[in-house]
Amino acid sequence: MKGSCACGTIAFTVSGEPIGASCCHCSQCRKMSGHVWSSAYLPATQIEITGPVKWVSLSAQAKRGICPECGAFLFWKAHDEETMSFALGAIDGDTGLTLEKHIFTAMKGDYYALSDGLPQKD
Repeated sequence: MKGSCACGTIAFTVSGEPIGASCCHCSQCRKMSGHVWSSAYLPATQIEITGPVKWVSLSAQAKRGICPECGAFLFWKAHDEETMSFALGAIDGDTGLTLEKHIFTAMKGDYYALSDGLPQKD
């Protein structure tokens, strides 16, 4: 599975089977993506990144990888975990994945409803 940012400065290849496809509704993901950030994850060693990712720490728990040119929010990596999440919307073509859950739903915006029946975690 291959992905890229909007301008093509960052490209990445996922070599394993991603799991945990979810939509994050936390305030940081909403502000960075403009709505909801959809991602899946796998061991960080199974994501090969090409290009100058800018890593930003908005909390003590994790860092986020963005394109320094177009600002695309592509990656999320907890400091104490060996896995890394990647943006499903950045995949070039079909993902073959199905969303499993919504996370940080207590922070979701008031302008939309979650009505797809997927599990929700506050």
